[in-house]
Amino acid sequence: MMDIALDAWLLFERAPTSFSDVEVVTQRTGGPRFRTTYGTVAARAQQLMHALDGLGLGVGDRVATLAWNSSRHLELYFGVPCTRRVLHTVNVRLAADEVAFILRDAQDRCLFVDPDLVPLLEEVAGLGGLETVEHVVVLDGDVGGTTLPGAIAYEDLIADEPTTYDRPEIDERMPLGLCYTSGTTGRPKGVEYTHRSTVLHALVAATGAALSLGPTDCTLPLVPMFHAAAWGMPHAAMAVGAKQVFLSGAVDAPTLLALLDEEEVTVAAGVPTVWLALADELARHSQPLPALRHLVCGGAQPPLALIERYRREFGVSIVQAWGMTETSPLASLAWPKHALRDLPDEELDARVRSQAGLPLPGITLAIRDDDGNATPWDGEHMGELLARGPWVADEYAGGASRDSFTADGFFRTGDMAIGSPDGYVVIADRAKDLIKSGGEWISSVDMEAAIMAMDVVVEAAVVAVPDPRWQERPLACVVVGADTTLELPDLHQHLLDQGFARWQLPDRLELIDTVPRTSVGKFDKKALRARFA
Repeated sequence: MMDIALDAWLLFERAPTSFSDVEVVTQRTGGPRFRTTYGTVAARAQQLMHALDGLGLGVGDRVATLAWNSSRHLELYFGVPCTRRVLHTVNVRLAADEVAFILRDAQDRCLFVDPDLVPLLEEVAGLGGLETVEHVVVLDGDVGGTTLPGAIAYEDLIADEPTTYDRPEIDERMPLGLCYTSGTTGRPKGVEYTHRSTVLHALVAATGAALSLGPTDCTLPLVPMFHAAAWGMPHAAMAVGAKQVFLSGAVDAPTLLALLDEEEVTVAAGVPTVWLALADELARHSQPLPALRHLVCGGAQPPLALIERYRREFGVSIVQAWGMTETSPLASLAWPKHALRDLPDEELDARVRSQAGLPLPGITLAIRDDDGNATPWDGEHMGELLARGPWVADEYAGGASRDSFTADGFFRTGDMAIGSPDGYVVIADRAKDLIKSGGEWISSVDMEAAIMAMDVVVEAAVVAVPDPRWQERPLACVVVGADTTLELPDLHQHLLDQGFARWQLPDRLELIDTVPRTSVGKFDKKALRARFA
């Protein structure tokens, strides 16, 4: 067999030939919709490759982006690593001091920024976050008005460069990308993706075991390109020649619905909050989406009621995905196995679609108890979930948190899981979010899912609060619909009807306006614990 390096060019090289006419669409929130093609994206990406050479950046230098989802960001996805530099996507939702820490820690030499994020970058500069950054490039429009020294417009940077670039020899094990964890505990930690790991992840992500993508598809990643490569969807879509649609900026339901309909999106990916809002928008307009094949949901467990609603009202399947920054990020998806195909839809929803799913080809998942022993996959025993595979990190950048990796080559995820006899993984909770009451464990995830099945409930988060007698007790923080309310006795009765024991019922109910979220859209339970402890 030919010994061909697994580098970013393998994902990129067919764009200017086989898929040159395939569209790439960017919708700016509250603004115009911009259309281009893979042929143009590929030509501009190669202009960028020459421009990076002209800036004097060396092999392995880190190039940061502070940018939303867009075709320009897609050009950077390939223009940077195809020249043996490292693409460092920075979370735009972080506070300025966190961005400053990350940029200093990564030692980025060049940074590309969207115009509306320039004020954030100026604040970062005031905190000393641009100490190593020699070049700042504004991705759209001119650089007028910015206080950033030496800033240049992207279009000016690439304007006179050639549209083809000689493919260099790339060691497939050299870094391609850098992404920092969301930092819910302690400082964010860097995870370096290699060319090899990214190519393997993209190829598996396109399969029917994962996102299920091909040339006939149109993708819409609502997950940000600045976090874990938008779940690998841009790489996978480019590799197979699928049309790509991007929503640049904040996601709003009317714009999302218009995009799904008018661009005939077949596969979209996002967090549960997005699909909750879209469901209400779909119901208001009674609008079918015949092109849409399935939605991929990750970041948090979708409520079972949401999965059932999409199937029942809109004829659309929601597929649960699980992964982390450290797993590139896709590690498992909850597709029904052939042997389960004849089960009633309601049983499939509860038994399969609402779970973390089956490990992807190449990924090994293990569940171990506190002593490091394997727990039986019997649907009952819970332990910590561990992962191993060719796109799973074996260390953090700089060697941080070495105790997150085991001696036998597994990454300790920090998720508590139960293995089912069918081979599916059920995420019981994050280890730090389990509630230990009187020596017994209560899963906040299970309780949240049950609460969100109530008609009056929009969102719910359950956290542990200290208790002098039982050590910890559950507190339910609930967002209810307009002109509705919820009382603790009604909540108790609903949970009893759902099979919860009386000792598991929350002692307190707090009605809140919204559930706080982390920078990547997950429930920020740390903030809730601090608020109500």
